[in-house]
Amino acid sequence: MSFATASASLSDLADRRAAAAPGAPCLADSAALLSNADVRDRVHGAARTFADLGVGRGDVVAVMLPNRVELLVTLLAAWRLGAAVTPINPALTPAEAQHQLTDSGAKVLVNGDGASVFDGVVSVAADVLALKTPNEVPGDRPGDRAGTRDAGPVVDPDALALLIYTSGTTGKPKGVMLDHANVAAMCAMAADALRVTAADHSLLILPLFHVNGIVVGSLTPLLAGGRVTIADRFDPSTFFSVVERVRPTYFSAVPTIYAMLSALPDDVVPDTSSLRVAICGAAPMPAELIGRFETRFGVPIVEGYGLSEGSCASTVNPIDGRRKPGTVGLPMPGQQIAILGNDGTHVTDGSVTVGTVGEVLIKGPNVMRGYLGRPEETAATVIDGWLHTGDVGRFDDDGYLVLVDRVKDMIIRGGENIYPKEIENVLYAHRDVLEAAVVGAPHPTYGEVPFAFVTLRPGAVVTAEALSDHCRERLARYKLPARIERLASMPKNAVGKIDKPALRSGLAAG
Repeated sequence: MSFATASASLSDLADRRAAAAPGAPCLADSAALLSNADVRDRVHGAARTFADLGVGRGDVVAVMLPNRVELLVTLLAAWRLGAAVTPINPALTPAEAQHQLTDSGAKVLVNGDGASVFDGVVSVAADVLALKTPNEVPGDRPGDRAGTRDAGPVVDPDALALLIYTSGTTGKPKGVMLDHANVAAMCAMAADALRVTAADHSLLILPLFHVNGIVVGSLTPLLAGGRVTIADRFDPSTFFSVVERVRPTYFSAVPTIYAMLSALPDDVVPDTSSLRVAICGAAPMPAELIGRFETRFGVPIVEGYGLSEGSCASTVNPIDGRRKPGTVGLPMPGQQIAILGNDGTHVTDGSVTVGTVGEVLIKGPNVMRGYLGRPEETAATVIDGWLHTGDVGRFDDDGYLVLVDRVKDMIIRGGENIYPKEIENVLYAHRDVLEAAVVGAPHPTYGEVPFAFVTLRPGAVVTAEALSDHCRERLARYKLPARIERLASMPKNAVGKIDKPALRSGLAAG
């Protein structure tokens, strides 16, 4: 699939699939299995309803639903009209959701239970379409207005497609502007790198308010002619029974999910023969955890790396070539990756200075248009076409990208730079550790020192002292955690990453 083909197919995706194979399966969730023709009809109906509400080119449709087929129908319907979509996390508080609605200028909000979620909010500032029953979509309810004639899909690569709001760990969340060309290029790159074809069946377990779930989990297989099954809320105890029932060929997840699956009781021996690959993103995955999962379940994990600002992914370990656990792979086709050296020069994977550590930069047609309404932040993030990621990395001798840590997560102990990921990898190497996170804690003499949090595998009884001994054998003295605290569970953000700001806040409060 070429970038151009994908770009021309986003707005009329439902039509093209229905014309090619009307009865073939397209989308499914726990409530329904929809053929290509079913999806086309629902998309047309939703588009008519949106148009009757005044939605057209340049407008924004907000959708606040759990993972359901209706969310993807809403996406395709809005694009058919030339409108953009901003997906809202259903777990947000009214004030948080109101910020996204107001900042995006959404004209219509599609949600599951009407405006009740906004109790206490001064104004929604958008028409609310409440979907009260499973598989109800705008346009198929009695009484819906359907007076607008379908004028056909609006095809414009430069039109805004998605407004993805960042997690907002500092200040208010920002709207990442991705146009159709960004999304189309990303889908084509993902299909190429992951070898996605019409034979593929994606099991979607990541949230659809995140770009990974939209692009890698949904649009890439649909554009390639494959199909998507949307799972209910992830539950490690039932995940493999879903795999055995629906027989997907791949799924995408975050390290936390792989850790939970690897910790299942030994008597869980699922049939994973339908899976050709599992994809890992959102956060670096320790090599030990990758090996543990692959050995137990017989499914190769392909680890990649990217940001919402880069439409999802920028590097990936090759499916057909050498996979190197502990790295996030090679640049995806059509993208350039560089390391920003201390002297301001760009070090690429072809440079003789391989091994230089610095900020990771990304360039390609997938790089965002900018942050909505924030020109200064956009200018500071995208410089001469290069996306400055805020991640620290280096290239190894084979040109694979190794992530060292986040710039903002680096701990400076008495003038010594410490990267938490190095300590976390050591903790993950202990057989009893399920998850690990290291943050900087204030210190009167050294400024800050490493403070480690861990959760243990079920049944493990290892002490903090034993974990400290484990670290002492593998780390220089100045890198040793000042304290290791065991938690029953790690705080997580909406995407499933360990919430380090929450851990830091707890330290500050304590």
